[in-house]
Amino acid sequence: MSATKEEITAFLALEFPQTKCIVEAVDDNSSILSHDIGRDELRPGGTVSGPVLMSIADVALYVAIFGKIGIVPLTVTTSLTINFLRKPSADARIIAKCTLLKVGRTLIVGEVSLYSEGFGDLVAHVVGTYSVPPNHD
Repeated sequence: MSATKEEITAFLALEFPQTKCIVEAVDDNSSILSHDIGRDELRPGGTVSGPVLMSIADVALYVAIFGKIGIVPLTVTTSLTINFLRKPSADARIIAKCTLLKVGRTLIVGEVSLYSEGFGDLVAHVVGTYSVPPNHD
């Protein structure tokens, strides 16, 4: 009961039109998203703000889960832990690579690696847990 990239993109456009996250790829265990960086995403010091990094990580988890179980809108974040590792580039898109680690009936755990496009080193590492509503099939 997985959802395709096109189905997920259409859902996000309808339900979350405010998101600036772009779904680049999705399969039954992972997702890759991007987020353009401009003046609005920067904080003092010329770096990408923490809320932007947390947002793309959260959406990457949501998308990967939909790629696995289908679109279940009431799937919600129950925890999100982020480790900021280095200053992201103010001139490069943020790339989020998500992998699901454990898919249970009611809880799904995944991790997200965040990069500045064109750079090999992680800027942040995220682990999140989502709660899936019962009887979502």
